[in-house]
Amino acid sequence: MTDPYPEHMMESVRRVNATRDERKDMEFDRIPEEESDELLRQWHPDYRKSDPAFFRELAIGPAKGKVVPTEVANVLEAYPRVDPADVDLSEVEYSTELLVIGTGGAGLSAILWANNEGIAMEDILVSTALRLGDSNSKMSQGGIQACDGEDDSPMIHWLDVLSGGHWTNDRPLARDLVEKGPLAIKWLESLGATFDKEQDGDMQLLMAGGASRKRIHSCKDYTGLELTRVLMDEALSRDVNTLEFCPTVSLLTDGSGAVAGGLLWNMETEEYHVVRSKATVIATGGFGRLHVAGFPTTNHYAATCDGLVSAYRVGADIIHMQSTQYHPTGAAYPEQIVGLLVTEKCRSMGAQLVNDDGEAFIYPLEPRDVESAAELKEIGEGRGITTPTGQDGIWLDTPMIDEKRGEGALEDGLAAIYRLFTRFGIDPTEYPVLVHPTLHYQNGGIAINRETQVVKPDGSPIENLFASGETTGGVHGDNRLMGNSWLEIVVFGRKSGISAAKHAKKAKMPKKSDLSLAHLDRYSKELEKAGIETERRTPIILPNYLGQNTMKATGYGKEKPFKRRLDLFA
Repeated sequence: MTDPYPEHMMESVRRVNATRDERKDMEFDRIPEEESDELLRQWHPDYRKSDPAFFRELAIGPAKGKVVPTEVANVLEAYPRVDPADVDLSEVEYSTELLVIGTGGAGLSAILWANNEGIAMEDILVSTALRLGDSNSKMSQGGIQACDGEDDSPMIHWLDVLSGGHWTNDRPLARDLVEKGPLAIKWLESLGATFDKEQDGDMQLLMAGGASRKRIHSCKDYTGLELTRVLMDEALSRDVNTLEFCPTVSLLTDGSGAVAGGLLWNMETEEYHVVRSKATVIATGGFGRLHVAGFPTTNHYAATCDGLVSAYRVGADIIHMQSTQYHPTGAAYPEQIVGLLVTEKCRSMGAQLVNDDGEAFIYPLEPRDVESAAELKEIGEGRGITTPTGQDGIWLDTPMIDEKRGEGALEDGLAAIYRLFTRFGIDPTEYPVLVHPTLHYQNGGIAINRETQVVKPDGSPIENLFASGETTGGVHGDNRLMGNSWLEIVVFGRKSGISAAKHAKKAKMPKKSDLSLAHLDRYSKELEKAGIETERRTPIILPNYLGQNTMKATGYGKEKPFKRRLDLFA
């Protein structure tokens, strides 16, 4: 049998194999808080606030003065891709009770619950940059948290959420998240979701990094695909009205600051569609395709921060944008799959992170930011493994899963991971897989209140505008725990649908004569006043990966290489 790795990597694999027996029953201690804080300060990208390669203060807009990743500043400090002079707002193509922007888990949940609240499906219009359901939601693997175990409670889950977020979370939002968890699971099951069960029929629960109780509910390692499937099936069965490949490139206002709908761009015909609505929900997901700090990403193709850009231009505050989640285990070999997710469920089932010397150097289920920082430290101090193309990594000892749980456990419980690597001749039941932190999640985002209304810096709501899912901030604070993303999707997707529906029932349809893009003109003037000279136009919609044009729209390209440089962390 041919070895799956080059010889210099196989030498390291043999060292990993040699220590597996002694590591099998190893008891790991959690890192003390002071030690983990120091690890983060030295090695995590979020702690490079003074380095302009990583962060800078926003020069314009409602969050002026806040520190955000440079890539986020680049998309916010850019001219609108829409020239208001090119749009005839009197030609209204759609008038609808509710406009939902985005069709990941949060958008789909909002659609279904708005319908449950009494808004007819024909009165809900859906805008999406790609196809219905194309999203990070579908690509997630590990599971969804909910505190329905016998030894668990909302209070315990809430404390885990706050601890994982370094106590910076919006506590009322975090409370709403955990209290609705068990109901979220029951709703998903009622739609047909097939969660993993024990032999006696009880729900199989797994541990997550940073959690104190087993509360991960999973569908093998296809959880996101399965949950998105049932939401899509339900939406399609109700005849959801979706405009695919028609992203919303700007919100519309009524001149007084209230949101009055959206301007959609048909990517096929290259035409604008003017949509007026009584209420609008933004559920556009995160910013992975901005490749913050030069990291590869787990995110889908349209994760380009577009909804946040549109909300910011009508006055929305943004919070916790200084915090980005880098998943500890993104694939690092082979080159074709660099950055793709290797689910945390691997570590929940027994896999360990091991360095070049075969040493397990950290408790496998620390919070993700701590785990990632520990990996970067191992690599930065010379204990990583380098591929022939120069990609650094750490071993994830996946054969340990079958060692601990019995033969077949990995292939059964981690079918997606097994398939991902065996396609390239790497059997993860026989060989460890190489991993490296990868950009996974936008911890911060659009500021919302408990009703999911989008709010300004003073806390007052922007009339008619709601948001939910990864595009929002506050719930997770500075770091999200595994499984809380899908919980956020369902809990706040539901809330945004209900809140928007209740609002739409009472609101009046905006007058055609009041529809305006004046906020874009004001934004452009603010850029000019701040002396910002740029050719950038946003929202991006889709990233450009063609040669030297790679990520120019976000300030990358010649001035900053794609490959993350460890000397910046040393």
